[in-house]
This record gives sequence, C-alpha cells and structure tokens, in this order.
Amino acid sequence: MSQDLVVQGRGVSAQDLSAIEQLVVSHPQWSRWRLSRALCAQWDWRNDAGQLKDMAARTLLLKLEERGLVQLPRRRRVPTNRMKGGWIAPKVWDQRPVEGTLDELGPLFVEEVSGKPAGRQQVAAALAQFHYLTYGGAVGENVQYVVRDTQGRLLACVVFGAAAWKCQARDQFIGWNPVQRRGALRYLANNCRFLILPWVKVPGLASWTLGRVLRRLCGDWQAKYGHGIVLAETFVERERFCGATYRAANWVKVGSTRGRTRQDRQRRISAPVKDVYLYVLRADFREQLKHGAA
Repeated sequence: MSQDLVVQGRGVSAQDLSAIEQLVVSHPQWSRWRLSRALCAQWDWRNDAGQLKDMAARTLLLKLEERGLVQLPRRRRVPTNRMKGGWIAPKVWDQRPVEGTLDELGPLFVEEVSGKPAGRQQVAAALAQFHYLTYGGAVGENVQYVVRDTQGRLLACVVFGAAAWKCQARDQFIGWNPVQRRGALRYLANNCRFLILPWVKVPGLASWTLGRVLRRLCGDWQAKYGHGIVLAETFVERERFCGATYRAANWVKVGSTRGRTRQDRQRRISAPVKDVYLYVLRADFREQLKHGAA
C-alpha cells in the first residue's frame, strides 16, 4: 500500500494493517467485538468524552475486510439491520385526545432520555408504531428527547443522530471542502425523527418542541460525548410535508436533495426528493467547522 487509506475518518497505514493481522492471529478465540475493543485501546481511539470508539472500529474493520485487506474472525451472530429489520414490541397507549392550546395544557416537560432504558424504549415504541419511517434504533452518536404533560403522558419525541456524510445543499451553505467536512462532521447533528403522537392536536406544539430541544441540544451532546454541536440539519420529504413546523421554529431551507441514495453509485436508484433545512446553533459555525473544533 503506497499511501495511507482513510477509513471511518481515520488514516490506516500498512503498519496498522499488520497490527490488526497480528491481533487476529495471536487471539483466534476473540470475537469481532473483542477485536474492535482491543484495537481501540491499542490506538487509544476515543471520543471527546474519553470513551473507546469501538463501534467506529468495528465499522472500520468491516470496510477493510470488504476491500480484502484483512481477514476477520468468523461472525458468531448473524447481524441485523436495526434501522430496517429490527422488531420493537408494541405498547398499549392512552389514546384519549389531547386538544386545546399550549397554555391550556399547563407546564410541559422536556427530558433527554438516551441514557435511560425506559425512556429509550418508549421513544422506540412510539416511533416504530406511529412514525411513517418506523424506527429500528439510533446508530452512532445520538440524543433522544420526550415531551410529557403534567400527568406524565407522552406527547412528542425527537431524535438527533449523526449528520449525513454528504449533502450538496448543506455543504455549499457551510462552504467547507471534503477534508474539512471529514474532520468536523461530528459537530453537526441530524434531526432524523420527530413525532407528535397522532391523538395530540395542539397548535404550535411542534415548533415549541423543536425550540425547547434546540436550546439544550449542544449542552446535552457535550455532556454525553465531550463535544458540542454548532449546526443541526433535517431532511423533509417534499411530497409528504411542507416544512411549516421547521420554518416556524426558525430553521432555514437551503436547498433539496437530488432524489438519490448514498448507495446509488450508478445513478439508478430513485428516492423521494427532500428539502434540506438547517438550524444554526453558533454564529461562528463556519469558522468552527472549517477549523474542526467546537
């Protein structure tokens, strides 16, 4: 290999490949999970909160194996696609109508629940049952919010996860190059799911929810992962929605997608066109993203 590869945002040299091979040969009893943990420790590959990036290491190893550069231990379990094929047990919901104005509802409570199993399960069940995209779980860095009323009834849930790797409209708005994007993409968050429960009919609740969540998004991400967020993104399917909620919450439409997926190497796969909305969390976001620090 004449020069380092860049895989999963990390340079991989010939020496790194030799080290991976040595780990596999020296520990034939290890699982892929154990191998990824050991590799992280060997590289001291951690996020800003000091946690080993074992999920990133597993993805890196899989990509290297796909390229024929390493041979991994045989899988011990058949992997599942959590975002498409995962099954989430349905819940029985209190579906009595929630109507009226925001003032009439009384105090509402917003909670970040990604670190709480019961909260995560409630978010997953609601999205799986009532969101048009369904839900199989969050992948990568993420935070998850619920909105409840004074009786503790769930009214809404919001999930922010890892940003899209590429998006022409977004990338032109930021003005960064591919190297800068690779180094700073983690400072963007994608609003990948947003749901108001179908029996909740309260004007203004959706934009209110987005506003309250965005006020705390950066701090919650900092507390969980050791770094903040400077820009949020979301993709609104044009044929289904007009984006009024995001505009009401001061998101800015910067363009649209081309109706392709990231797997569409031959430009043959059509996908719904989506409008691209962004929300600026720091006025100096361009400077921060181009310098890779936030």
